[in-house]
Amino acid sequence: MKKHILLLVLSIQFSFAITKDTITISYNYSKFSSFIKVDDDCDACGCSASGGSMGFSSMLNSNFVGIRYFNQSYKSTNGLYSNSPWYDENFNTIQVWARIPMVKKVQISALIPYHFHNRETALGSDEISGLGDVTLLGMYDLYQTHEDSTVFIHKLQIGGGLKIPVGKFDETNNGSVNPSYQVGTGAWDYLIATEYVIKRKKFGLNSMLNYVIKTENQKNYRFGNQFNYASTLFWVYETSKVSVVPQLGIAGEVFENNYQHNQKVRNTSGDIFMGKFGFEMGKKKFSFGANIMLPINQNLTGGNVFANHRWSVNINYSL
Repeated sequence: MKKHILLLVLSIQFSFAITKDTITISYNYSKFSSFIKVDDDCDACGCSASGGSMGFSSMLNSNFVGIRYFNQSYKSTNGLYSNSPWYDENFNTIQVWARIPMVKKVQISALIPYHFHNRETALGSDEISGLGDVTLLGMYDLYQTHEDSTVFIHKLQIGGGLKIPVGKFDETNNGSVNPSYQVGTGAWDYLIATEYVIKRKKFGLNSMLNYVIKTENQKNYRFGNQFNYASTLFWVYETSKVSVVPQLGIAGEVFENNYQHNQKVRNTSGDIFMGKFGFEMGKKKFSFGANIMLPINQNLTGGNVFANHRWSVNINYSL
């Protein structure tokens, strides 16, 4: 499936590139960012591990520090009977995030989340909260064209990083219908990421792929490795005072089975495919963004978890 998804994203990029005409670019957006970034976080099923399809970058600011809030809404059932009740689950995160230039062609992204989740159960309401796992990701500019030398502007970045197990892992929660109801995974995870952008005049396409390799925690529990992808079309509208960038795209996550004591945990693999739309607007060094993601197709924990929606807002300050 991963191979088919990769081919789909690349074919979208190729078709976008060949359908444009050949007028030379005249693009005045560099005061905010040399390239637009995709915006997406968090594992499927609301796990506290970071860096899924919610991303590491701002739409307007190539280097920034900011705060974003995102909400994920789910329903879950134990599936024991055909009429088993469904219960609401809400995953909330406030996150300090930043993208900071280190040396030429290298940027470091940092995500520091605080989670406060709640859900309904047969015994009543349940709440958990706390500092989540911290993610650090380094990206290297592998290839970039000059804006005044080509019809299409291309940029390709590759990178890697890690997730530091700062958040608390509650062993009693991993036996629930949704084992991702946690504020931390209790384990070190490793990320491999790539991002490609193609632009022409005020239009562009941003595509992102990343893969998360997860390790076993001290409670002998390991969340399954996860593949994330997103592709976003954007358009830039600029005046002398403000810039607005609407976006429309797709995003998805494919994740493998969890393991406990080296034994596969049933109904913990799955996938979700979503449509996304949003915008970001900037004035001087400040920007505000918002987006929403709605499921198109999903198969989560054997059908016992259903995603309703995800949405986020952010405020950034350009460095």
